[in-house]
Amino acid sequence: MLHIGCHLSTSRGFMGMGRDALSIGANTFQFFTRNPRGGKAKDIDPADLEEFLALARTNGFGKLLAHAPYTLNPCSADAKTRNFALETMQDDLARMERLPGNLYNFHPGSHVGQGVEAGIGMIVEQLNTVLTPELTTTVLLETMAGKGSEVGRTFEEVRRILDGVVLQEKMGVCLDTCHVHDAGYDLVNDLDGVLEQFDRVVGLDRLRAIHLNDSMNPCGAGKDRHARIGHGHLGLEAITRIINHPALRHLPFLLETPNELPGYAEEIALLRGLYRA
Repeated sequence: MLHIGCHLSTSRGFMGMGRDALSIGANTFQFFTRNPRGGKAKDIDPADLEEFLALARTNGFGKLLAHAPYTLNPCSADAKTRNFALETMQDDLARMERLPGNLYNFHPGSHVGQGVEAGIGMIVEQLNTVLTPELTTTVLLETMAGKGSEVGRTFEEVRRILDGVVLQEKMGVCLDTCHVHDAGYDLVNDLDGVLEQFDRVVGLDRLRAIHLNDSMNPCGAGKDRHARIGHGHLGLEAITRIINHPALRHLPFLLETPNELPGYAEEIALLRGLYRA
């Protein structure tokens, strides 16, 4: 079964997001844990959450993917920014236990001139602080495009973060197709080779979700500009191979393309038609 969805607004609550997902043919979705630029998270309505969980069970929803705010940077040179990242992630993971067994994704961060080694060390330190044996949520490192001083632009950097985490069973990876393409991995002409490299360096068993995005820029541009499915440099043929690849087809696919709900509905219908059941 193809589990596919898109990024939905939390302003309508969980039940509202569930209804929106069903209205566009989705059976999973991604949501921000709070305003993407930071700030206090909205209180969870227990009745709304219970109603949504029943809806999700009835309709066979796949794993949900919560996304940390973009301002979360655990490897910032600024101590206040690092402390914000720590407190935010701790709060987010506590809230995610209201949705047990799902996924929480974050951008590893930018080292802002301190160097990759220092950045990785800070990310590992935060993860070892927030992860606990009781946690049912899997925390995902997102693969990055390589703009500025981003950490996680190579599979090797992702692996070095994972290697430093004590509770490794609580960790996974979210592969963003636009980011990986922009970072220089040739998904168009060598999908098998890229996945073999990922497996050798990180391990395909670590891969828990796919951000399915086309790219406005050519391979290796390091830009991170998402395009609609089939309207970018990845193209529809490559994306069709991605959703049907034996190593990927079982994963949840989340669209982050520049769309409103009608556009997402069109993309989801297109991809469902291209998926080989």
